[in-house]
Amino acid sequence: MNLCLVSMSHVFFRAVRAVFSSKTLRLSLPCLFLAGCVSHAPQSAISDKQEDKWPDNQLADFLSTRCDDIWNLSGHDVESNPLFWLRGIDCAQRLAPVDARSKAAMLDDDTWQDAFKRGILLADAKITPVERRVNVTRLDTFVVNLPVQVRPVYQLWRDGQTLQLQLSEERSRYSKLQQSTDSELDTLRQQQQHLRTQLDTTTRKLENLTDIERQLSSRKYQPGSSSAAPDSETPKQEDVKHDEP
Repeated sequence: MNLCLVSMSHVFFRAVRAVFSSKTLRLSLPCLFLAGCVSHAPQSAISDKQEDKWPDNQLADFLSTRCDDIWNLSGHDVESNPLFWLRGIDCAQRLAPVDARSKAAMLDDDTWQDAFKRGILLADAKITPVERRVNVTRLDTFVVNLPVQVRPVYQLWRDGQTLQLQLSEERSRYSKLQQSTDSELDTLRQQQQHLRTQLDTTTRKLENLTDIERQLSSRKYQPGSSSAAPDSETPKQEDVKHDEP
C-alpha cells in the first residue's frame, strides 16, 4: 500500500520549484547579484506572520490505495482521517451490489467505525428504503463518538442518504397516485362502455318503434282495407238523403 503525505509545506515547495524554473532562475541572476551587495536584507513584516498560519499537520492520502485493501485498514490514525472515508465511499460506488452486501455482512455495527463502513458499503447496493433508514438511524447513535475531522464527511454522506430517502418517498407517492389515477380511468372507461351500450339499445328500440309506426300507417291507407271503406261510403249516404224529398 502506497500512502502519500500531503501538507501545505509540500504544496508550497512544489509551487516554489515551479516558479523558480531554470529559465526564470537565469533571468533573475543579475538581481540576485545586486541583492548580494546590500548589507542588510529587507525584512517583511507580513512574511513572518503568514508562515505561522500554515498548518504543520500531515495527512495520509489514500487516493493510491487499492479498493481491495481499503477496508482492511484500521487504527486511530486511519479511521480519524477524512481522506480514508472519502476513498472508501469512492471504492464502494464501484462495487457490484452483491459484492458490497458480502463485504458489509462481515462487519458488525457495534462501533461507529464498522457502522459507518456498513452504511457506506450498502448505500449503493440497491437496498430498500427501510434498510437505508435503519442504517442512517443506527449511525446517528454514534454521532457523539465521531472524530471532529470525520464529521463533515459523515454529514455529507448522511445528507446524500436523506435525499435518497426523500426520492424513494416521492417515487412511492407518485406510484400510488398513478395507480389511483389508472383505477379511476378504468372506472370511467367501464361507465362509458355501459352508457354506450345503453345508448345503442335505446337507439335500436326507437328504430323498431319507428318501423312499426311506419308499417301501421301504410296499412291504414291501403285500398280495400277496413279503415278506408267507411270513408268511401259516406258520400253515397248523403246523396240518398238529398234525393228523398
